[in-house]
Amino acid sequence: MGKLFGTDGIRGVANIFPMTPEMVLSIGKATAHIFKEKCGKKKTKFVIGKDTRLSGYMIENALASGIVSVGADVLLVGPMPTPAIAHLTKSLNADAGIVLSASHNPAEDNGIKIFNENGHKLPDNIEDEIEKYVLSEEIKTEHIKGDLIGKAHRVDDAKGRYIEFAKASVESMSLKGLRVILDCANGAAYDTAPHILSELGAEVVVLNDRPDGLNINLDCGALHPERIMEVVKKEKAHIGIALDGDADRVIVCDEKGRSVDGDHIIAICAINMKEKGTLRKNSVVVTVMANKGFDIAMAKERIKVVKTKVGDRYVVDEMRKKGYVLGGEQSGHIIFSNYTTTGDGMISALQLLRIMKEKEEKLSKLAECMTSLPQVLVNVDVKEKKDINKLKVNKNIKEAESKLGKKGRVLVRYSGTQNLCRIMIEGENKKEIQKTANDIAKSMKKEIGA
Repeated sequence: MGKLFGTDGIRGVANIFPMTPEMVLSIGKATAHIFKEKCGKKKTKFVIGKDTRLSGYMIENALASGIVSVGADVLLVGPMPTPAIAHLTKSLNADAGIVLSASHNPAEDNGIKIFNENGHKLPDNIEDEIEKYVLSEEIKTEHIKGDLIGKAHRVDDAKGRYIEFAKASVESMSLKGLRVILDCANGAAYDTAPHILSELGAEVVVLNDRPDGLNINLDCGALHPERIMEVVKKEKAHIGIALDGDADRVIVCDEKGRSVDGDHIIAICAINMKEKGTLRKNSVVVTVMANKGFDIAMAKERIKVVKTKVGDRYVVDEMRKKGYVLGGEQSGHIIFSNYTTTGDGMISALQLLRIMKEKEEKLSKLAECMTSLPQVLVNVDVKEKKDINKLKVNKNIKEAESKLGKKGRVLVRYSGTQNLCRIMIEGENKKEIQKTANDIAKSMKKEIGA
């Protein structure tokens, strides 16, 4: 058996290892057992939330069964954004929160992500411990009987708790006068995001808020912002907001229908926070995927840029370690640590709306603070993740790096959540870097392609 936990929890095709009901039952038992020992309590309490995938019901029942069989209690909150589970874990005084979601992955996939009592993702050593118990089948539950068995019940006010929390992040300021196009990706935010915006006074046109279990992320949401771009222009809206399936990331578009990615959102917010004196240590945390244009924009504003490996968990780790308050990824995972412990698409969108309102500026004007260098990203399906430095394609990569010199860069890495190799190239000439990326992808596919 391979390692269960990846860079963002456990993921896989539902009903295939490791996302089978049997394995999820074991994960529930192991997680509850570890937290019971860690907390030293007779009874521990777990919040379980999910996105809108069809397999969510199957996995939720299996996980809850495993947890209660060890004598822990379960609070079921139903379909809710991933960041909402992080918040509710603290709000409901639970010992841990568990999200059933595969985020931006296709509907056939599902996953398990665990937060500790403070709403932070688990450190590697705790994940390793859970994995050890799952794979060794050491947990005995015969002595858990009668009133020692845990209880599971639904939390009726979970949605309202999160809506009020999100509104409070902008001091419930009025968004009256703003026309917003909102794409919920047929995902976890379909029943919270529209309420948050409308209760703050915005005029909201909602897209993709009718999940059927199979249409999550399907040609919609943050992975396909082109849909809101069209509607924003047609409806003469001020902004388009596209969330992904579990609503932990956001991509927006301006009133002209032009995409504004995570790099731009972070840049706008960093500059605004610096002006207000709230950008702690005058620094912002991003990953190595951030566009070179971001570095140029921040240098102009004399804001220090701290870089981490790809993955929002590494951004959060760096922020917690050094006390930074703003960080995120180009993909739209953005963390405002004054409000959240993880990426939250709606909180990020609200901070942007607040700046637009306070400055009385159009988003297109605010986004001028940064100019992106041409960048291409090509994904290659791979059958295995061999050391790239030992592959023949590494020669192509080195040649591309040498050719670009200081005028661009090449970044080739494996996805932490899928069997993909991502080839990202930046440079001055879009046609040239596209050809280079395609050549590297072709060689990669020939060598280890699926």
